[in-house]
Amino acid sequence: MIVSQGVKVIPAGYVGVVFSSFSGVKSRPLQEGIHLLVPFVDRVNLYDARLQEVTLAHTTQDGDEGAIRARSKEGLDITADVTVQFRVDRSKAATLHKELGRDYLRTVIRPQVRSKVRDAIGQFGAADIISSKRQEVEASITTELRKIFERNNLILDSVLLRELRIPDSIAKAIEQKQAAEQQVAVERNRLQQSTISAQRAVVEAEGSAKASVARARGEAEALSLRGRALRENPQLIQLTVAEKLSPGIQTVMLPSTGNFLLDVGTLTQPAKAAAKP
Repeated sequence: MIVSQGVKVIPAGYVGVVFSSFSGVKSRPLQEGIHLLVPFVDRVNLYDARLQEVTLAHTTQDGDEGAIRARSKEGLDITADVTVQFRVDRSKAATLHKELGRDYLRTVIRPQVRSKVRDAIGQFGAADIISSKRQEVEASITTELRKIFERNNLILDSVLLRELRIPDSIAKAIEQKQAAEQQVAVERNRLQQSTISAQRAVVEAEGSAKASVARARGEAEALSLRGRALRENPQLIQLTVAEKLSPGIQTVMLPSTGNFLLDVGTLTQPAKAAAKP
């Protein structure tokens, strides 16, 4: 009996808090393994240090409580199913035993979860909660609960919003509103596309007009340069005329200062006529 009272085995996943009949709760908790105690003086209280969870949902099973009823920012009724996962802080198990004891689920966790979920839901509109703001609601609940858990020697692991329910009439009105907003967004997108297309057409027209002006300016400058070249070099006029004459006409340019052209075919016509019998 003395040996059995003097030896204690702490199972895996648990932590032991020693209560001495002489000095009360010892500040150093016992971790997993075999420990020696003072027989008939020390008594060990085991606490589960593994991951635990508490669920508050509309279907009560395995000791779960009912769902949380809250009101949105505009006063609409919202029902939330929530699961909270947590652990006992091993290093502070002795303090937890002194201040809360084994009934910390009833005295701290469940009432605080209900309170913080109601507070977080009351900061948002119903439409935002069931659509785009769900993660923000979870984050707000997690932040506030983590503070409460730390003050009570518990470690919050996660908060899960399993389901959020609102009245059917309100849900239908929200869906209609969202559908109208999506239609407005579609029409706005079409308007933007039409505006972009019109701007593109204007830019293309301006570019074409500028190209035509530049082309006309280039042609005018080319003609101006050609006229200047002809004025400065009169021989170019005769060369140009010769190039434009029909290839069937035989012409010769006399090397004189007169600057004129003779049609060789005209000069040879009388000779050809005289040769005929």
